[in-house]
Amino acid sequence: MRLDKYLKVSRIIKRRTVANEACDAGRVSVNGKQAKASVDVKVGDIIEIKFGNNTTKIEVLNIAETQKKDEAMNMYRSVE
Repeated sequence: MRLDKYLKVSRIIKRRTVANEACDAGRVSVNGKQAKASVDVKVGDIIEIKFGNNTTKIEVLNIAETQKKDEAMNMYRSVE
């Protein structure tokens, strides 16, 4: 699944266009490498997102084309 779509479906970022812009601005990396929106995300990947001064690190646990709002948090877990 594309990175921008994963960020939207898992509800880490609300809109796919915003996820796309974050990738283009260089604020998203996958497994330590700066990532474009078209990068394929796989189970076990570590995604790091910079929101202003904060950095969020998550591990991909599940990939699904659609997800209900209540179940979206089951797609990833926070990594410290």
